[in-house]
Amino acid sequence: MEEENQTGVVYFHFHPFSTDPAVARLIFVALLVLFLGSLVGNITIGLTIWRDHSLHTPMYFFLFVLAMLEIGYSTNIAPLTLASVLSMGQMLISLPACGTQMFFFVLLGGSDCVLLAVMAYDKYVAICHPLHYKLIVSWQLCGQMTLGSLGLGFLLLLPLTILNCRLPFCGRNEIYHFFCDMPAVMRLACADTHVYEAVVYAIGVAAVAVPFLLICLSYSCIVATLLRMNSAKGKHRAFSTCSSHLIVVLLQYGSCTLIYLRPRSSYSPEEGRAVSVVYTFFSPLLNPLIYSIRNQEVTDAVRRLSARMCWFRKPEIFLARKNIAQTRRSSMI
Repeated sequence: MEEENQTGVVYFHFHPFSTDPAVARLIFVALLVLFLGSLVGNITIGLTIWRDHSLHTPMYFFLFVLAMLEIGYSTNIAPLTLASVLSMGQMLISLPACGTQMFFFVLLGGSDCVLLAVMAYDKYVAICHPLHYKLIVSWQLCGQMTLGSLGLGFLLLLPLTILNCRLPFCGRNEIYHFFCDMPAVMRLACADTHVYEAVVYAIGVAAVAVPFLLICLSYSCIVATLLRMNSAKGKHRAFSTCSSHLIVVLLQYGSCTLIYLRPRSSYSPEEGRAVSVVYTFFSPLLNPLIYSIRNQEVTDAVRRLSARMCWFRKPEIFLARKNIAQTRRSSMI
């Protein structure tokens, strides 16, 4: 401890899920499977949309961006968490490294929340103004809204970065979490943090509550349009298009609300860690599954991509087998 204080470097370590090695290995395997599943699922969704020209529409462009954000989001959290679980909380992380993880967590998480609101607006225009959809949701507007989502995520990030740099810490500390989440790190500061907590709460409202209200407004207009619609087929198609997005919205915003928009007096560290597992490991895994299962166009495109990849592999397999047969004949001679 004295050496750490002399060098001025502050180190943290994460509170272990379990001190039992067998349980820790089991948790490690479970989280690793969730992480790899989310990577495979989101890469598949992104690659399918990129390669299949029938999916080159604004709706699937936003889904592609969401998949890329989920890949970055998972990659930012999972490796450090897995290393900490395997070491049973003994792994140390410096304050700059912790700040870097918080930087990308807020940037990607905030952009994700704003992008879900953008996707709700896209569905509102597609259902409520179908004849003017291509005029309103142009590719230029898609690019502007995507950059706007990232820009708003960055603006939300700036105050937290400044707060993180100003907070004083006293030596080695245990973060009662499995990643560097701002509220968990703030509790370790050697100073009065009431002003900092107010700022974090305000940013949480801006990142979670405001986009969620915009989503609710979009879906209120969509429901009103569907009630006036006479075609049962049109209602079913609109419902299938919106239901997958609504499930993702409820998962993302429900989890974030329980963590960032609840009073400190009712906050439980154990409950916070459990809810955080949902939106950092389960949500990135479930998003591609939800969108592919609930969307027939995506499912068909994934099948076409898989079929093309298998077809491309057939000549390679044939040549490999031919070379093996020639080698065997040569050795026999």
